[in-house]
Parts: sequence; C-alpha cells; structure tokens
Amino acid sequence: MPLPSRLRRLAAVLVAALAALMTAVLLPGQAVAAEGKVSGGRLDWGIRQSFLTYVTGPIAKGSWALTGGAATVSGSGFRFHSATGTYDPASGALTAAFSGGVRFTGHQENGVNVLDLSVGRLTFRAAPGGAAGLYADISSRSKETGQVSSASQAKLADLSLAGVDLRGAAGTLTLSGVPATLTDAGARAFGSFYTAGTALDPVNLSVNLPAAQPASTAPSTAPTAAASTPAGTSAPTAAPTAATPTTPAPTAAPTTPAAPAATQDAAARAEFGNGALDWGVRRTFRDYVTGSIAQGRWELTGGAADGGAFFRWTPAKGAYDPATGALTAAFTGGVRFTGLKTGDTHGLDLTLANLGVAIADGQGRLLADVSGRTPDGATQQLTGVELGAFDPAGLKPEGGLLKAAELPLKLTEAGAKAFGNLYPAGTVMDPLSFAVALDPAAALPPLPDIGSAPAATPAPSATASPSAAPVADAADAGGSGGVPTAAVVAGVVLVAALAAAGGVYTLRRRRAAPTDPPATAPADAA
Repeated sequence: MPLPSRLRRLAAVLVAALAALMTAVLLPGQAVAAEGKVSGGRLDWGIRQSFLTYVTGPIAKGSWALTGGAATVSGSGFRFHSATGTYDPASGALTAAFSGGVRFTGHQENGVNVLDLSVGRLTFRAAPGGAAGLYADISSRSKETGQVSSASQAKLADLSLAGVDLRGAAGTLTLSGVPATLTDAGARAFGSFYTAGTALDPVNLSVNLPAAQPASTAPSTAPTAAASTPAGTSAPTAAPTAATPTTPAPTAAPTTPAAPAATQDAAARAEFGNGALDWGVRRTFRDYVTGSIAQGRWELTGGAADGGAFFRWTPAKGAYDPATGALTAAFTGGVRFTGLKTGDTHGLDLTLANLGVAIADGQGRLLADVSGRTPDGATQQLTGVELGAFDPAGLKPEGGLLKAAELPLKLTEAGAKAFGNLYPAGTVMDPLSFAVALDPAAALPPLPDIGSAPAATPAPSATASPSAAPVADAADAGGSGGVPTAAVVAGVVLVAALAAAGGVYTLRRRRAAPTDPPATAPADAA
C-alpha cells in the first residue's frame, strides 16, 4: 500500500535529519582513528638461536655481519629499524617494513662459503582477522648446486596473533613475544636445514602509528561539508630527527686562500655550530654490557640519542680550515654503561661524554671525557682522552657539510686504559661517522628511526601480547569490540527514530482498519 504524501514528506524530513545527525556523530570518531602511515619503529628478532650457534660453532666455523644500520640487542637478537608502512584502524590491517639486514656465512670450501644467507628489509604484515606473517628479501646459496638465488619479500615466517586485536590503535603499538614458525619459502632460504613448521624465535616490534586527532578538528555537521572533508586527516607521529642547537649557528667566516697554511689565520677557518657524531663504541662491548655476564644497561645523557647500531652525540661546535684540512669539533651528550652489579655497586660504571674530533697534519683522533669505574677496579675522571685514531684522507666539504661515513677506527693506548684494558691497543672499534654543518642551512644525515618506545627489549611471552593496549581511549571507544561510543549513540538514536516512524505508520493503519486485532502500543511519536 503506497504511503500517503504527508507521511512520505515526514519520512523524507526524518531521513535528512538522521543523515545530518549521523554525520555529526560518526565522523569525529573516524577522525580519532584515521587510516594513515607508519612512521618509525623497530623490530627485534633473534631468527633462531640454535642457527646462530651453529653458524659460529665448530662445524660451520662461520660468522654473521650487520648491514644497513641493523644492530644487535641483548646479545642474542638483531634490531631492524625505521619502520614505514600503512595502518587501517577500522580493520586492524598493518604493514610495517623495517630497514637493515644480516648476512650469515660459513662452511668455507676453496674460498667459497657454502653457507651464505642474507636476510633484509623485514616486513610485518597483519591482515584483517588476525592472519600475520613476516616477509623479507632473501639471498641464499644452494648447498646442492652452489647457485645463489634471491627472492623479494618472500614469506619467511607465519606469525600467531591469537587473542590480539589490532583495531583502533593510535600512537605507539608494541607487540611482544609473537610466536613465529618457518614457512616453505623460509625452509628453502635456510638450505633445508629446517623444515616448514619449525619454531623460530619470537618476534618483538614497536611502531609509531598516526596520532589520534581531537574531536574539535572533526568536519562540520552539515552533510555537504562532510562530503568534502576527508576522514583520515590525522598526522603521523614525527620521526626522531637530529637535534638542533638552541642558538642559531654562526655564518661561515669567509676564507682567505692567500693566508699561509701554517699560520692558520682565524679568517681562513670556517666556524660551525651544528653537527652530529655517530659511533657504536664496539658491538661486542654493547653485547657484553647487556648480556648474561654484565647483565647491565646503558643510558643516554645530555641530548645523546640511540640510533640502534650506534649512539649519536649532537649538536657540535668548532672550526674547519679548508686550506689545511684541520678540524676541531666538540659534540654534546654522553652514554653511561653500567653492569656487574654487586649489592648497590656496579663493577662497571663507565661514561663517555663530550666526544671530540681533531684532525691535523693528516692524522685523525677521537677524543672523549671518560669517568667512572672499569671492570678491573680502576676509577677515573679524565678529560679529552684520545680513545681512537683514524685516517682522514679524502675528507672534503660537500653540500655545505664536512661528512665522514664509517671511518675505520683503532683503539689507542690511552683508549685501552680508559676501557680498563678490556681490549688491547690496536683493537678495531666500531667505525666512526660524523658530519658538521659548514653551511648553517645544510641538513645533517637522518638518525635511524627506532621509534618512540623505550629501548628496553620486550620480554617474550607464550602468546603475542601488546605491551600497550592497541585500542582507542575509553573516551573514543565503547565496550563492543572497539566500536566508537559516538557510533553507539547514533545507533540508539536511529533505532528510536525508526521506531517512531513505525509508530506513526501503525497508528494510521489502525485508524483505517479498526477491525484489526489489538497490538502492543507503539513508541511515542512525539
């Protein structure tokens, strides 16, 4: 039976009102958890501890090497950094690709490594509904044919997210102890040393998701305005950047080419007020500090930053003489290493602060203020100790920067003493990188982005468990599977309005057909 024209007009008005109401109520919820980009984070994974032991053991007699800025963590795992990807808070779909890699070699025969496996660009992918996997770029040598094959983003492991709901997250999302099992592609990559389904080390990861947008930035309640305003307007969390000095850097002083190099006239020296120095000290030293022997940690002071595979001291000030290549640069910040705790005392309590670089007469030196206690029981308070020496050949300004990348660095006699003779003089330390801005507008090299979560390694658990609940705040989410409270309110309003409309229609039918059997009283249409 067609609706009377008056009732049709009433229904049209009701539908328009409901559309405006739902636009005003639902869209702010969408703005709070908007789809966006992943910007920063880290993934920690040991791959499989028995495999690492095998590679470096008496059978394979091999080793492994880090690539692309990957780092070690807790002495038994690898850290991959600078996550990028996408996240959909409505479905929980997440893709996060991490930088860095590891190459394993061993079983050397006639100068060739029969075992030669590289794993890099690890990518965590979680689909709506909970299915997840770990993908990677893989290069491996077949032990049967000796041929090297490569695969891009092969599925290395299946991941279990049982009991974990990734919907509605914002800010930093952390997953700890995610169970991993080897796939068919992963088994082939490992030269069939392990079969598909073999348990691998659990995966820990932390990623920065788009920040929640306040409700005040929601689109207008008018349907036309809502149609032209995108719901996903939340900005991604800012990735860590190199620190800048609080005072503007001085303009580079004009050089005087005619000045004799030996006099090092001040007018020929370019002064600078910004720079960064990247150094990991020594990977085995970091592993020793956080490993099973020292059971310690490190903490950053004075603006120093953690780049995963190294520490960054910044900002800097100093001067550079382009005529002679002489450089003096002082970098801010410090790193304190503690461990070997007995009672309230640390047998190791070593701080490296205020690092400096000095280049003169074709020789490069790394300096530092050293204080604290070393494992041999010595205590020290030294200023400007020459920790290491490097060859500065080939360094020259480019693009407003004087930049050195991964210069080989050897420990000096004074450096060996500063480390309590843990290493003898001549030991190869981690390579040294630094950059100073001769042009104040020049940008320093970016620091690898390991996210905003604490650097402490997450404790594995039997099942995957987010260390920070990946749901929106209570003000933004209801109690029914993460559905926004605003959506629940709109649903209640919609049900009430439809009931009211049904009541009007039922009442009109009753008046037209009074012989119908009595029915439950309709909702009040007022």
